[in-house]
Amino acid sequence: MAGRIEDYALIGDMQTAALVCRDGTVDWLCLPRFDSHAIFAGLLGTEEHGFWRLGPAYAADAEPPTAARRRYRGDSLILESEWDTPRGTVRVIDFMPPRDGAPQLIRIVEGITGRVPMRSALRMRFSYGRVVPWVHKHEGRTVAVAGPDSVWFDTACETYGEHLTTYADFTVAPGDRIAFTVSWEPSHKEPPGLPEPEQSLEATEEFWRDWVEHCTYHGPYREAVVRSLITLKALTYAPTGGIVAAPTTSLPEEIGGVRNWDYRYTWLRDAAITLSSLLRTGYREEARAWREWLLRAVAGDPENLQIMYGIAGERELGEAELDWLPGYEHSSPVRVGNGAAHQLQLDVYGEVTEALHLAHMTGLSRNDYASLLQLKLIRYLADHWDQPDEGIWEVRGPRRHFVHSKVMAWVAVDRTIKLIESGDADGPLEKWRELRDEIHRDVCEKGYDKERNTFTQYYGSKELDASLLLIPQVGFLPPDDKRVIGTIEAIQRELSTPDGFILRYPTTGADAGVDGLEGDEGAFLACSFWMADDLAMIGRVDEARKLFEKLLALRNDLGLLAEEWDPRLQRQVGNFPQAFSHVPLIDTALRLTASGAYGG
Repeated sequence: MAGRIEDYALIGDMQTAALVCRDGTVDWLCLPRFDSHAIFAGLLGTEEHGFWRLGPAYAADAEPPTAARRRYRGDSLILESEWDTPRGTVRVIDFMPPRDGAPQLIRIVEGITGRVPMRSALRMRFSYGRVVPWVHKHEGRTVAVAGPDSVWFDTACETYGEHLTTYADFTVAPGDRIAFTVSWEPSHKEPPGLPEPEQSLEATEEFWRDWVEHCTYHGPYREAVVRSLITLKALTYAPTGGIVAAPTTSLPEEIGGVRNWDYRYTWLRDAAITLSSLLRTGYREEARAWREWLLRAVAGDPENLQIMYGIAGERELGEAELDWLPGYEHSSPVRVGNGAAHQLQLDVYGEVTEALHLAHMTGLSRNDYASLLQLKLIRYLADHWDQPDEGIWEVRGPRRHFVHSKVMAWVAVDRTIKLIESGDADGPLEKWRELRDEIHRDVCEKGYDKERNTFTQYYGSKELDASLLLIPQVGFLPPDDKRVIGTIEAIQRELSTPDGFILRYPTTGADAGVDGLEGDEGAFLACSFWMADDLAMIGRVDEARKLFEKLLALRNDLGLLAEEWDPRLQRQVGNFPQAFSHVPLIDTALRLTASGAYGG
């Protein structure tokens, strides 16, 4: 049975990622890319769907022991897990070296004290657990083949097969280091080269040490910020610069519910805000790579801008259900692909334009096509901003005039005006100034409830939406505007959980069903960070700091966050780890540090 979401650690090579549970089980790994089929899909099913457990041996009728301690080695993505057993202490080092060849997952067992019996149990299943591969020996190496894929298993230990599983039983003493490696290669090609685990470990540690040195943030929340930055880097697909929202699919927003989506793609919104955080913490190269990815993905067709693409810019992300997988804790359906790819979400134009504007303002080298693209996007938006859309939350109910979408349309026009005013682009300045004023007036007249002194989720609605918290952050209105303060306080009253975290919008009550889905969801962590930001902006900095530190306490022991927090079950829910949670963590830390709103 899979562990709790927060029981998992992330390791990766900037092209794919694996999740490692506290008991030493890899329950999720897609090869060779984030969006490839999983060879270990136990996370969304059972052990029959693929896993790799490496840890102390245990009785057949017992549960596998969990590590007593685990940590990342310094500021890296190298995981160290330690077990204390009656016979001694053992450490397992898990990592994926940044690749220049075949993808590798390397696990090194290190004896600390005593003599500890160990077991590796490897059950490879292809196509998300559906296909049992042909496993055989090739020149002393174990290889599993199914269709176009081959996975190679290398170790100095003697292995044997039993119950369609590859085992290795061995004992480690102090100073012993025994390595195990899984590598992927197309099945029609020659075998991948023999792994060099110790050299790869040294190179991986050096890579992360050098990368973290570029971080320009040195405030009181540096540990949390750096871990979040490493996580965002791990979610970046190195060959193209595309950034996945999360490395997983179908981890539920409600345990046992149907709100299960595939996040292994590049949302323009998520990637744009990730770029903003990277730029403000010193990572220009990642920002430049993302801008190049954007220009390739959109190409010459900005009128047909999608809200998400594949990690190499693919447009077709057809959604399907994997009915042979029962889902995480029986949360079904399990989905791959994402049908929201072709939704109309007008806010995306604002996020993309804001990211391009920030890149320009922070001195990223000029790209003439980026400026041209921005102008093309605004020409399209000028004719479509007043249409209803599916909005930031990708509702699967009817389109509506969402206030946040209109606000972000205003942002897109405003930032483009600034680009023209700077002299770096040409455009109908007066016409677009009039458009900016028109959108602003429209939102304030149709999206604001005077009686309650709050903006609303969409035109004519009485409901609230946490995305309204972004109004002061994007500069649509100043923080001290009474309508902004009224909106913040209304969201605190109506969308807060008992422990002070923020829901996205109501999923029950008079306007239930706005998203077209059954069931409920947890507190959305990004929205809770937005609340902390807003509180700091309106001068309630002590309250902002307390909320921020409560949010930091929700991270797992390795500093990772999923998409949401279930206040009833007191556990993380949603895809994991989630870029859209780690980005606002960084942003709020920067804001609080700038304001001096921290305890010492």
